[in-house]
Order: sequence, then C-alpha cells, then structure tokens
Amino acid sequence: MEQDAFASLAVLQLSSPCRLLPPACCPDKDLVVLVSRLGGRDRLTLWKMQGTKKWDIEVECDESSIESVSALAWSPCGQTIAVSHGFSRVTLHSVQDGRIERSLTIPASSHNPETQHQITGAWWFPGCRDLSRSTIPDIFKRNEINTGSALSILKVLPLLDPLREEDHKLTATDLFAFQGTQTGAALKSSIPEVIGEWPSLLPDPSVASLCPPILIDEQGKTAKEAQNDVSAEDENSLLVIGDDNGTLHCFLDGSYYLGPISTLTSTVPTAVFKDPKRPLFLLHPRASASDFLSATFAPLSVDLPLLASHRIRDFARLSSAARELMWYVMRIIEDLREVWFGSGSLTGAREAGPKWIQLLETRLRDQFGQKEPSAILELTGLLVAGLCSEGLSDFLSSSEQMSERALQKWESTVTDALIKLREFSTLRLVPALQRLHIIFEEVRGWSLIPQFALFGFNTDDIAHCLSSLKQGIFIANLLAFQARGELRSFKHFLSFLRYEITLAGNSPETRPPPEHDILEVNHYLMSGLKTSQIDRWFTGSAPQFDPGDLGLPQHNTDTNKVLEEALEQAHTALQDPSQTSWQPKVSTADVSHLDKNLWVLVHDLAVRCQRVFAHVSKATARSAIVSGGGGATPFQVEASDTVSSGACQFVRERVVRRNEPGNHLQHLAIYLASEMRPLFCLTRTPYAKCAAGVPLHIDVTVMECSIAGHEPGDVTDVHLCNAEFFDDEILVIVYKVRGTDGPMFAATVHYSTLEYQTQSEGYVNGPARKDMIANVLQRLNEGHLSLKGIPIKRRRQLSACRDGSVSLAVNGRVGRRVVCVLDGDGTTMDILDMEGDEDMEAEDESEMDSTGA
Repeated sequence: MEQDAFASLAVLQLSSPCRLLPPACCPDKDLVVLVSRLGGRDRLTLWKMQGTKKWDIEVECDESSIESVSALAWSPCGQTIAVSHGFSRVTLHSVQDGRIERSLTIPASSHNPETQHQITGAWWFPGCRDLSRSTIPDIFKRNEINTGSALSILKVLPLLDPLREEDHKLTATDLFAFQGTQTGAALKSSIPEVIGEWPSLLPDPSVASLCPPILIDEQGKTAKEAQNDVSAEDENSLLVIGDDNGTLHCFLDGSYYLGPISTLTSTVPTAVFKDPKRPLFLLHPRASASDFLSATFAPLSVDLPLLASHRIRDFARLSSAARELMWYVMRIIEDLREVWFGSGSLTGAREAGPKWIQLLETRLRDQFGQKEPSAILELTGLLVAGLCSEGLSDFLSSSEQMSERALQKWESTVTDALIKLREFSTLRLVPALQRLHIIFEEVRGWSLIPQFALFGFNTDDIAHCLSSLKQGIFIANLLAFQARGELRSFKHFLSFLRYEITLAGNSPETRPPPEHDILEVNHYLMSGLKTSQIDRWFTGSAPQFDPGDLGLPQHNTDTNKVLEEALEQAHTALQDPSQTSWQPKVSTADVSHLDKNLWVLVHDLAVRCQRVFAHVSKATARSAIVSGGGGATPFQVEASDTVSSGACQFVRERVVRRNEPGNHLQHLAIYLASEMRPLFCLTRTPYAKCAAGVPLHIDVTVMECSIAGHEPGDVTDVHLCNAEFFDDEILVIVYKVRGTDGPMFAATVHYSTLEYQTQSEGYVNGPARKDMIANVLQRLNEGHLSLKGIPIKRRRQLSACRDGSVSLAVNGRVGRRVVCVLDGDGTTMDILDMEGDEDMEAEDESEMDSTGA
C-alpha cells in the first residue's frame, strides 16, 4: 500500500459552515461549488481547486421563503450550474460570475395544485446529436431550419428595432462598496408570469427576426445583450429534476419544459441513468430519502419516444420564437401606454391637455366669478367668432402656462408621444404581430397533420389566437392612423394658440395672418384636448368584432374554398369592365363604435398563446412509457430481521457504460455499519438487460472493514466515513481506525479488478435491495461467500479532517481527477490531486499553506 500517494492542492479554511454536495465538482474545470447559509438564506461559493475564491452570491428566493439548495447539476459543457431550491424552483447560474442566466419554475400538479413536493435530485445529461432528420445533407447551412417553414420566412425578414432595457440599477453598494471579490444577491427578474411560464429554449431574438435588446450597464452605458448560444455539448441535453413524489421533470437544453413524468407515487427517484444512444431513463425509486435499501433492485425504465426524432426540438424553436415576439409586443404596448398615460416617474402626454383646461377654468372661476366655466365653450367662441372673454384674454396674455417656453414643452411632450405611437405601431407592433401570425399559421398546419396527434393540439385555442392576431394587426394600424390625425390637429391647435397670443399683444393693424385650419382646431377641441380617442386603445373592454363589422366579405373557412371563392370573384370582376373602372365614391365602414382596447387584447392573447404552447410542450411526458423490470415497488418490501434500515450507512451507485449496446454494468457500494461485524459490499449487475426483464445475475464481493498492514497478519479494523465512485475502475473511500478519534485517510480501491462471486436470480427472493443484501448475508453465514479485507492500493492522511462525518465530491475525468473532502463542521476542506505525488506537493508546499478563505 502506497503511503501519501496523492498531492494536496489546497486546504480551505472556510469562514462559515458549508455543505459539499456530491456533484459539486465541475466536470471539465478545476472548480468546486460550496453551499453555505447566512442570515437564513443559502449562498453559493465557487472555489478554484488551488484554493482561491472566484465568486460568492446569495441564492435568490422569495421574501417569505425559507427554501434551501437541495441539489446541484452541471451542464455538459461545464458553463452553467443548475441549482434546485426546495420545492418548485430551479435557477441556472453562469460559471463566470454566478449571475442567474435563467430561472425555471416547475408547475404545480393539476390534480392537487395546493400540494408542493420537495426536490430531491438533479441530473443533466448530454443529448444525442445523431437524430434522424433527412437523408440529404445540409449543404446550404440552414441550421436545421426547414425551407418554407415559419422560421425560414422569419429568417429572411428584416430585424425589428430593439428595445431599451435596464439591465442593472445602481445602488449605494455598487457605488461605494469595495470592488473586490464578487459578492452580492442575484438580481430579480421583471418578466411577467405568463412569459416566465412560456416553454422556451435559450432566448435568441434573431430566430424571431428581432434585434437583440439594448441594455444599460452599471456605468449607464448602452451595450448589446450577450447572446446565450447553446454549445455543442448542451444541444439536445436534458436537465432532469426529481421530487419526493416519484415525479421526473425534464427540460430540453436545460430550458424547455417537457412536462412531469410520474413513476411511482410517494417515492424518491435515485441514481437516474440515461442511455447515451436513445431517450431511455433507468432509475431506482425508494420509499424515502433516508432508507437506502428500500430502493428497487430491478430498475424502472422511462422511455420518451417523442425525443427520438427532431419534432420536439422543431416545435420548441417555434415556441421560443413565439415567446420572443409576444414578449416584444407586450413591452411595446406597455411602453406606449406609459408614454400616453404616464407612470409613477413619468408624466404622460395625455395629462397635458386636461391639466391646461383645469387651470383655465380655475382662473375663470376664482378671478372672474364664473360659476360653471367651460373652457371648451370659451375656446370655440374665440375660434369661430373671435369672441374673447375678459378671463380668457387675461389667461392668454398673462398666464405662465401660455409662455413660449411652456408651449414648447407642451408641444414636445405631446408631439413626441404621438410620433412614438405612430412609429411604434407601424414599424414595430404591426410587423411583430404579423410575424406571430406566421408562426401560428404553421402551428395550425401541424395540428391538421395526423402524425402529430400525440402533441395534443387544441384547434379551438389556435383558431382563437389567429383571430385575435388579425384583430390586433387591424387595431394597431388604426392606432397609427389615429395618432397621425391627432398629431395634425394638435399642431393646428398650438398654431391657433400662438396666433391668439400674438393677437392679444399687438394692435389690429399688425395682425399676422392665421396659419391654422379652423376645422382641425375644432376637431382637436372636441376630441383631443380634454378627451382623446386614443384612450380607447388602452381602456374599455377587449375587442370582439369580426371581419363582417369592418365591411369585409365573410368566408366559410371550414370548407377550404376561400381561394376558389376569391378567384371566382376576381374572374367575375374582370368580365365586367364597370367593376374595374375608377370608383369616385367608395363607402368606408364606420369603426368608431368598435372596442379597441389593444392592451387587454395583447394580454389575453399572451395567455391563450402560452396555453397552446405549454400544453403541447408536455406531450413528451404524456407519451412516456414507464415500465419496471420485475414489477417491483418499494412498498412491497417487508421488514427484514437480517438487515435493519439503520444498519446501512450509505449506498453509492455508478453505471459503467460499455461500447456494446445493452451491456452496461451497474455497480453498488453498500456499507453496513453493524457493531458486531461492519461489512462493505460491492455488487455488479448487467444494467440494460436487467431493465429489459432478462433473467439477471448478480456479482457480489463482501469485505470486512479492515485493511492489511505492511507485515503479514497485521490487520487494522477501520470505520468507513464515506465513499464515492471515482471512475470506471477506482473507488475512493475515507476512513479512520476504529475506536480512535482520527486521523482520517483518503484511499483508493480498484473495484473493477476485484474477485466477484456470481449469484443467480433465484437467490434474490424480493424486489428491493434490502432483500438482495439479506440473501447475501445469509449466503455469507452459510459459508457460500468468502470474506476479505478492503484491498487499498494508495492512501493519504487528511490534514483537515480528524473525526466525525465527512462530505465527499470527486471528479474522475481524465486531466482533472481531484477529490474534495469537507469535515463534519463544514469549515475545513481538503482538496487532493489524485494524479499528483508527494514530490509535486513539496515544491508547492509554501504556496498551499498560505491559501485560506
């Protein structure tokens, strides 16, 4: 046995107690994540293996929540950390600075929405990159976009103008705090609930024909939004979240929700394994998180047939583009509503006219004795007949509101608002709704194809969305038309005011010629100054009109003869020359009575569109095939006198993948801490064959907790503190001599080369691991199994851990190969380089000793 075999990279002295979760080590970088709790909230800290802190952030949670971090998972590319919080939230953090890239919410169960289930595990599996799409190679580099599809049409359209977004608000801490190690709380998102719950891949505005938003950074400068491009390793990857009700929640690319998959109710899914070649999961449900041996011995298989093709991803891209467009439309509507009506920090252009009227009527009432003054009547008399009362004349000549500076401010406020209403409606709102209509036309086409019946499209909701989009496009064009007309009338009204102000200060001989149109000024007095027609686009009930109310011909879309009717009508018109001649009198439909609340229409449309895509996204879960190899459930496990639930201290699992399909091996490491005879049991089972229901055999080796010394017959009894599979050949254990207070040692066992003894299926008389262990112990007592010591190859004494329990996290990837051991107090952690030696450590000893928290 080789002593002091591993080099010590660092010994971290932590300022507060921390937790080390098993998947804490980054798979392809020398990084490790620790979880601490400060002030009732969890914090994430990313450390380099050499002992320096990279960042430290506070985990975002609700004000009334006491949830804590329950599981971690690294993305296949190692650039993102998935963090599960208590019950229903998962946040994805960037490995660069810890910021939240996106937040995932697990919807409540439709059967029992009041009940919340604790998240117990998280796994992130790489995807299959060889999904069959077409036999023709993609020689034109279309990025998997089908020619003629909605996304291909959006790709050739011009990008819509971006919107300004405030990415970060400066606080006193940002201005005056020490700018050293990045420490802070995660920023909360202002995305509305309907957009937050919309199933979507990583945001990509270019797919929806949008320019990236313009962000305002910490220095107040504008910067384009950083693109969240999916790396090759993360494409088609699956983030799987398990809860204590036996439910798996899957997210495509770690973002697009695929729905809940129910395995066995009231169980905890453990050690989820995904077949690398197809969408098949294998797992072992157990009755509770603490009863390790209650897990089923034969795995439960979950097959997701819809993920075997590219259709789910194609629809996910459609859903993502629709979400980007709808969020763009909602922000435009909010922006237009704010510029017109104002907000808490912004005065709306709509308030300028009524405020001016109120000031005029107040002067007429207070200073000139008019009991019920009417400013509109006074201005109309002045416009039509030139009659100017004493009060109005005094207001025009001496009021502060009639100064040139005040008029210019009024003019700029209203003019900018009306121009924004006109330009945004024409150049942003209408094109965005038209692009969304293109997407829903394709969704409607998907719903009519029999091969997509498993998706469960709701044709009524799709038809309603298409109708609402047509209404929105028409109303948005009407808004631009109304804003253009009101802007023209407002300019004439201000010209009228300036003319009367000039006239009140000059003699009749020097009267300037009027430049305003009396009809335009009167129109603004009646429907713009005190009450504006534009208000109806943001107030009132939702639009309910149909094409017939607009004077358009009605077509029976159910007969699929719309094109034939249009061609027949055109042919008839060409046969009659009078119908194609110039029509001097064209009647237009009166649309003034129609409801035009575009704000309500857009929000109702967002809810219904989200419902369409959210229902279809769960088709993967609805079509899942769940089956067990032996029909075993943890509830069939009866209490065994041979093995008690408290005797098993831990169970570690690993599936070794083989090149041959269906030839994977599952390894178990089980520690039975009996006072009479502690045992360490390793098993090996053909995994895929077991899942398929093939009669299985179990390879077992049982070891007593002792190690051999240097001299023959020198045996030392040990107590195992923890263990973890390092790779496909090595098992890492942490132990101490039994009956002592330390020191502790980290050691390696080559489990792949051990001598196993085979048991056939007939020797396992129950469905759970507890029954398998009971049979192993029975055969051991009968002398059918041999008992040996733990064959340790290499070991090293830990400098930080002395006594008590320890937490263990490993990274056995080639080129990384490190082990992190955190003591029971959570304040000291040893980091070992499993490929280093004592000589390498001696060279860097002085540097390592100076490293601290």
